[in-house]
Amino acid sequence: MLRRRSHSSVGDKAPGDKELRKLLEAAGTVADHAALHPWRVIAIRGEARERVGRAIAEATGQDASSGIAKKPLRAPLLLAVVVSPRPSMKVPDWEQEATASGVAHALSLLLDEAGWGVMWRTGLYTRSGAVHRAHELAPHEHLLGWLYVGSKPEKKSGRRKPITAKKHLSSL
Repeated sequence: MLRRRSHSSVGDKAPGDKELRKLLEAAGTVADHAALHPWRVIAIRGEARERVGRAIAEATGQDASSGIAKKPLRAPLLLAVVVSPRPSMKVPDWEQEATASGVAHALSLLLDEAGWGVMWRTGLYTRSGAVHRAHELAPHEHLLGWLYVGSKPEKKSGRRKPITAKKHLSSL
């Protein structure tokens, strides 16, 4: 974890479906109260990235003449992380969303460990109607964001400074 870096720019190669399934199987072992698996991941490649770009453009009010937000074209693979809450009397929706977030974070770490460049992107538009429709989400589902995945750039990222744990840890 101390070596992981976000890569805002990645190369043109991306993991194939077989490798992605293997990594997702590992990521799916995160803590999950009642084993509800309240999440799913959508792999977005090729022209499907343009569909996401058009939805983001619509959601952010970009000029209709441009028609497409360019960010989704920055990586050959976008992994849309979706919260798909399950009915439960003992596991509230916020906890199910935390599980989906855990899967996204674990998957980003696993992708990085496997040698891929990864950046988790979000934004207010992730919960917009246009983006919701573009991902064909069910009415009860919510998009957390996307993992942008591609080959790691040649240029190494700087070292990440560890946090001061004393500022974030307390006792009762």
